[in-house]
Amino acid sequence: MIAFKVLLKQIGGLDSATLERWIEARWVLPERASGTYLFHEVDVARVHLITELTRDLMIDEEALPVVLGLLDQVYALRKRLSSVARAIDRLPPDLQTTIHEKLKDDS
Repeated sequence: MIAFKVLLKQIGGLDSATLERWIEARWVLPERASGTYLFHEVDVARVHLITELTRDLMIDEEALPVVLGLLDQVYALRKRLSSVARAIDRLPPDLQTTIHEKLKDDS
């Protein structure tokens, strides 16, 4: 985990007011400890993503909740699909074949 000030130093050009605004909007969910925020690896990645979306892709803060929501949905769907694929891999081969054939029928 890294502290608020350390994260600001890692991401050039990001100011404390902007990062605090992202935390208040719950776009980033760090822990609060000893009067400062502590960011897990996933939080740091999220800050990098938001920075890229706002700076490089010019997505304004009004549209950002929609974009983040859609990205979160895609992530959740990919995670669920991975879980389904692992479950299929644990089935007997004949059932795996049946599922794969049914999936081909749907495409």
